[in-house]
Amino acid sequence: MRSKDKISYFYDGDVGSVYFGPNHPMKPHRLCMTHHLILAYGLHSKMEIYRPHRAYPIEMAQFHSPDYVEFLQRINPENQNLFPNEMARYNLGEDCPVFEDLFEFCQIYAGGTIDAARRLNNKLCDIAINWAGGLHHAKKCDASGFCYINDLVLGILELLKHHPRVLYIDIDVHHGDGVEEAFYFTDRVMTVSFHKFGDKFFPGTGDVKEIGEREGKFYAINVPLKDGIDDSSFNRLFRTIISKVVEIYQPGAIVLQCGADSLARDRLGCFNLSIDGHAECVKFVKKFNIPLLVTGGGGYTKENVARCWTVETGILLDTELPNEIPENDYIKYFAPDFSLKIPGGHIENLNTKSYISSIKVQILENLRYIQHAPSVQMQEVPPDFYIPDFDEDEQNPDERVDQRSRDKQIQRDDEYFNGDNDNDAS
Repeated sequence: MRSKDKISYFYDGDVGSVYFGPNHPMKPHRLCMTHHLILAYGLHSKMEIYRPHRAYPIEMAQFHSPDYVEFLQRINPENQNLFPNEMARYNLGEDCPVFEDLFEFCQIYAGGTIDAARRLNNKLCDIAINWAGGLHHAKKCDASGFCYINDLVLGILELLKHHPRVLYIDIDVHHGDGVEEAFYFTDRVMTVSFHKFGDKFFPGTGDVKEIGEREGKFYAINVPLKDGIDDSSFNRLFRTIISKVVEIYQPGAIVLQCGADSLARDRLGCFNLSIDGHAECVKFVKKFNIPLLVTGGGGYTKENVARCWTVETGILLDTELPNEIPENDYIKYFAPDFSLKIPGGHIENLNTKSYISSIKVQILENLRYIQHAPSVQMQEVPPDFYIPDFDEDEQNPDERVDQRSRDKQIQRDDEYFNGDNDNDAS
């Protein structure tokens, strides 16, 4: 057993200030709530806090098409009506609206996941956390399911520079289709997604029969579930599949997407998981002692998202948290009981023992086709992307000064703390 894990945590206060629109279920404000709850529990003192760099278009274009990235840079609420064809082509609109500071939002959450991967690659930490990341539906050339830039794919590409094999695990209630699609033809990334499937549930993919193709055949694993799965069924299945996957595939790094819409009572979800049940997956993956990148994802009952990711931060830090939520800027959202844990739900569990058994048998049977971890001809490691210098003299004083720039000029008392762990990766 190695000594205590070193944890790097990425957060930028600007990420929670964007607004998808009045009736949209995605509320980035949940990220501020999560961060302040983490602060209230004092978890920041046990890890290194970094503000990520804002991902450059050239970094996004490592996966996404340059024309799509360029359009995201150009579009805004004022000019979107001028580009009806492009809006349709890139799937922007109702689910993926154009809002103020959209591209900046993408830069922040993608930069966090890229930075997290680089710190792991350089062995500067054992676990890296970016709760703002995990936007797993975005495709190479278009937005999808509230996701614009697929930070997970970008982070995995970064990890592949140093690791022959990367394992991707997704416990969001929705299928991790964008990540699966990106690596469907390679054995260097194994994707494992646990999700609701059927009843035309978004995105409609993720059948157990979708297993990858060509060199990637058997390296995509889908665990399609029905409404109402509970902690015990979910955790048993998760442990069985993931332990076998790690044993056979022997990944050099793991990326874990912790979408919180698989929790009971989520606005868009249909599972019965308690926070303890969801967090059990994080605890189980941590025990492998493999470099681990942890992200957020879905989650549309925002106070429960904050609860969940705070508990999981505690688990990654081996820290048990008291159930009574301490005073913080968002305390009113946790009324009336102000407790950290939420119990499982009461939706009828349509996952019968025979159904779960048949899924498990099919997946374990497919894993038997992978005799051993694939060997990879390792090439010279490409350098990290060149990051241009920031020239203060070229700043336009009339431009709006964002939170990050102000933070550079003023030491903030609420977000960071003094001491060796007070870092700023800008």
